[in-house]
Amino acid sequence: MADVTPQTSAVELIIRRDRLVMLTGLVALAMLAWAWLLVGAGTGMNIWMMSRPAIFPGGEAGMTMPAAAWSAATWFVIVGMWWIMMIAMMIPSVAPMVLLHARVSRHAQSRGQIAAGAIPSGFFLGGYLLVWLAFSLVATTLQFACEQLGLLSQPMMWSVSVWLTAALLVAAGLYQLSPFKQVCLEHCRSPAEFLSRHWQKGRFGAFRMGVEHGAYCLGCCWALMALLFVGGIMNVYWIAGLAIVVLLEKLLPRGDRFALAFGMMFVAAGAWIAMRTV
Repeated sequence: MADVTPQTSAVELIIRRDRLVMLTGLVALAMLAWAWLLVGAGTGMNIWMMSRPAIFPGGEAGMTMPAAAWSAATWFVIVGMWWIMMIAMMIPSVAPMVLLHARVSRHAQSRGQIAAGAIPSGFFLGGYLLVWLAFSLVATTLQFACEQLGLLSQPMMWSVSVWLTAALLVAAGLYQLSPFKQVCLEHCRSPAEFLSRHWQKGRFGAFRMGVEHGAYCLGCCWALMALLFVGGIMNVYWIAGLAIVVLLEKLLPRGDRFALAFGMMFVAAGAWIAMRTV
């Protein structure tokens, strides 16, 4: 028994250190992402000039002329802007999952179930963020298309179309109320259950788990992220507000009820905007 206690204490110390290092890295990553957004995310524009605490900030702007074609550099900057924004918004809600993965990995090492060495939780996070990079590519393409059609203001990056705004709000609200949303949200809200069902060893296994969890998270949150087209892709009020909605849904004890409540609010807001136009 005398040999067990020191060994156990050393393992517990390593576990605490690993989680502290991982937590520090997650906090730093989130802070850097937010800082990059607040200085314009490489667009050369002032984010505060593009921010208004309004449901439909572009409502008074009317239709705009089709925007000019983007250069390769513009595509690169906009994809990066979307991805950094997703990192800033999603890191707080995925942090419990990453930290639990780190703890379980270290515990498995202490029991000889996986090889000793650095825990592969960074690969888990990499797989998760890769999913949001894929989403960012799709979102950028949609942003370009909306600008070309005159539905989105090029300088302000928010909807200037009543019908696009109403349709996105109603669609997001209905998705919030859908069974598919609830299934994806349940996976995101249960880190321990997800790890028990999807556990895979090694770095590649951790990466695949990150991709799988990212896919569930995308299924849970893509409609919320689409609302950035309504309030402004670089509107700091909408970015922060939607990030808070994601946190409430995933981390609070009855976050599923918040999802339903937000869904009804979005449908009501979309219907209200559409009826004002008729």
